[in-house]
Amino acid sequence: MVSLITGVAGFVGSHLAERLLGEGHRVRGVDMFLGNYPRRYKERNLSRFNAHPSFEFIESDLLRLDPAGLLRDVYYVFHLAAQPGVRASWGQEFSQYTHHNILVTQALLEASKGSGIKKFVYASSSSVYGDTQDLPMRETGMTRPVSPYGVSKLAAEQLCYLYWKEFAVPTVSLRYFTVYGPRQRPDMFFHILMRAHHRGEAIPLYDDGGQSRDFTFCADIVEGTFAAALYPGSGEVFNLGGGSRTTITEALAMVEEISGKKLKLNRLERQKGDVRHTAAEIAAARSKLAFNPRVKLFDGLVQEWDWIRQIAE
Repeated sequence: MVSLITGVAGFVGSHLAERLLGEGHRVRGVDMFLGNYPRRYKERNLSRFNAHPSFEFIESDLLRLDPAGLLRDVYYVFHLAAQPGVRASWGQEFSQYTHHNILVTQALLEASKGSGIKKFVYASSSSVYGDTQDLPMRETGMTRPVSPYGVSKLAAEQLCYLYWKEFAVPTVSLRYFTVYGPRQRPDMFFHILMRAHHRGEAIPLYDDGGQSRDFTFCADIVEGTFAAALYPGSGEVFNLGGGSRTTITEALAMVEEISGKKLKLNRLERQKGDVRHTAAEIAAARSKLAFNPRVKLFDGLVQEWDWIRQIAE
């Protein structure tokens, strides 16, 4: 069977590709190497499986591809490709978010009508909830994003629901909560922190450190994403979170313990679009997807620190 992964050279996409290839899937991967971070990181990710006989790679903007050819023989679509980043999504940059997060998703869903795919798994984000005090965040709770990025991810979620409701496209949307681990994008918090710390540089700390996140290790996200493809239901949304909430200050203390040296902090004001707290209610994913996050934050940070030291430049 063929599984299509969009964003295959990225953080989660590359881990998912390895998982599927290990399960005996043929994988068709698409990535256009967006310029939001250096291409060499994605090329390093791809190098781990690019020569695998069951892997096919296509470098392209998804809107430039022939949809019928892209979905030929495909059983599962894992739509992970997106323009990421909360802080960069304001102003004129929002056109990139509408293109890559909304228009691309709509085109893939349109192509999926009557294609015979078994599941269309869409990678959404906890950013759709916005800056709520109603914790833990539940799939049935209010969605009120506070960044253009969050708006674009929620719009794509709604498109998934519409194409399931009106055209029976078997969609499942997954709201990822702050994914971390080896291969994390260089614009994400722990990568920025650890890279600077390894070099002995000051680390930017926005807000007061009391904000908290439900950090989720990449391997747990991959297991939940794979499970969603096998799930018999459709038209649903699931939170995928690590199962516990940690403040930034607590996470910084863990990094100090792991590295054995004190952090240098450059304290900065809160950025527009940043939320104060996230916490995932994962009862539905536990029940229906058998999702069971296994990696504790400290253990996951050990793995990311080891990886950062290996790739440090």
